[in-house]
Amino acid sequence: MYQKIIVVGNLGSDPEMRYMPDGTAVTNFSLATNRRWTDGATGQPRDETTWFRVSVWRKQAEVANQYLSKGRKVLVEGRLRPDPVSGGPRTFTRQDGTVGASYEITADSIQFLGGREEGGGSYEGGGDEYQGAPAAEEDDIPF
Repeated sequence: MYQKIIVVGNLGSDPEMRYMPDGTAVTNFSLATNRRWTDGATGQPRDETTWFRVSVWRKQAEVANQYLSKGRKVLVEGRLRPDPVSGGPRTFTRQDGTVGASYEITADSIQFLGGREEGGGSYEGGGDEYQGAPAAEEDDIPF
């Protein structure tokens, strides 16, 4: 059996890195994807945001923590990790009382999107060095 998910979105917060007891680095960040369409019945524009919680491990974790920041556009390739209790997405209650869902992804590779002057580049864990430069463009933040 095989599973793969690819998502492109913007970081909803700065990444958080920690080390496991065995010294393995892990970085977590939230990623928002947006979909826009026109409602056929009303003709009104509609927006839908889906949130993902991404875990990046080992050298990729250190690179993600160093170069990513809130608002940066990134492509994540990995696998979905179900909630151990429900077997589906992790659910939570927002401050306004509505229920939301967060999909958990364990990343296999990440790509920082944008041109070189915008900080684009990628890291797939094969080499020791990241090729690119960091940047954070607040004008690109969709939320």
